[in-house]
Amino acid sequence: MVKLNKIYTRTGDDGTTGLADGSRTNKDCFRVRAYGEVDEANSAIGVARLYVDNIELDRSLARIQNDLFDLGADLSTPIQEDGKEQEGKALRVVQSQIDRLEGELDTLNADIAPLKTFVLPGGCEPAAYLHLARAITRRAEREIVSMMREEGTNPLALKYANRLSDYLFVAARWCNSQGETDVKWVPGGER
Repeated sequence: MVKLNKIYTRTGDDGTTGLADGSRTNKDCFRVRAYGEVDEANSAIGVARLYVDNIELDRSLARIQNDLFDLGADLSTPIQEDGKEQEGKALRVVQSQIDRLEGELDTLNADIAPLKTFVLPGGCEPAAYLHLARAITRRAEREIVSMMREEGTNPLALKYANRLSDYLFVAARWCNSQGETDVKWVPGGER
């Protein structure tokens, strides 16, 4: 159970931060940058939800925001060097979260015509914010990949982030009248 009585502790004034296992690390290490990007993506989804007028899509985005806290917890908890974690000791992303995300993505995508060109981020307000969340999620993916090169990481964390960026792209298109009002890229069109 999380209990925050005091928001500032001054322990990070030296450029370090505490991880979920109690250890400390630099605030600019790959691990902290990765879960920081996840937090930023979660915030962008929160803004997008202000404009989403479909109850089912909003519920899906709310579940995703919760999943992103799970992902942040996963990324902020180093994997034991011996590879043996106690069951239930660390909160990790699990396959069922990815499966649910894929199912919801497939449901949204079923209503959308296939792409014939790239689309520009934009369209209606919820779509524009979902595209922003997608771009931030892609940045989080890159940080997770960098983190994976340096230390042990739950491979499902990267898989979830990758699938989420796909979901957010499709959700943005769905908000743009099932892709009909997507803003199409015109290669060389402004020369």
